[in-house]
Amino acid sequence: MLLDPQVNANALTWAADAHKARTSTNVSVGKGSSLVRAVEKRGAHYNPKAQVRALEALIRKLPKPNSPVPRRFRQRAPGTARQLDAEQTQALIDAYRAGSTVYQLGDQFGIDRRTVGKILTRNNVQTKHPGLSPEDIDQAAELYADGWSLARIGERLGVTATTVHRRLRERGVTMRSTTGAAR
Repeated sequence: MLLDPQVNANALTWAADAHKARTSTNVSVGKGSSLVRAVEKRGAHYNPKAQVRALEALIRKLPKPNSPVPRRFRQRAPGTARQLDAEQTQALIDAYRAGSTVYQLGDQFGIDRRTVGKILTRNNVQTKHPGLSPEDIDQAAELYADGWSLARIGERLGVTATTVHRRLRERGVTMRSTTGAAR
């Protein structure tokens, strides 16, 4: 039953009135003195019993008036990052240097990958691969002149073929076509 007796009485009166309105016999006399029963349209609130039961079920889920107030857990404001202590920060840095990705570290420490990047930057950890040094570019140019493919050079130097291609073009090396002819 509903908690407030007045609300409960009003709900029962409303339900009874609605029931009377639905079950009244609206009879009219039509042509040829045949009786025609009027058909009423049934709306969304035709049978409110299901809604009343659902409302009562929700009310039963509410805490009792004399029960203690449940303790609220403090939630972090949106957009604020979880703070790692010094030990966790060092563990994160060590794991990154050991080869873990920022995505893996984010999952492991329960923080966003961008937060991992900020922590690494704040602690002067190089986060981007250096690419090719001037000596590597010289070596790539020699290997390319010897007929090596860009993919093979990239594999040897630990970068992509696109990186090798860009650096060689910046250096002014004439690139070969895919058939081996000069472009």
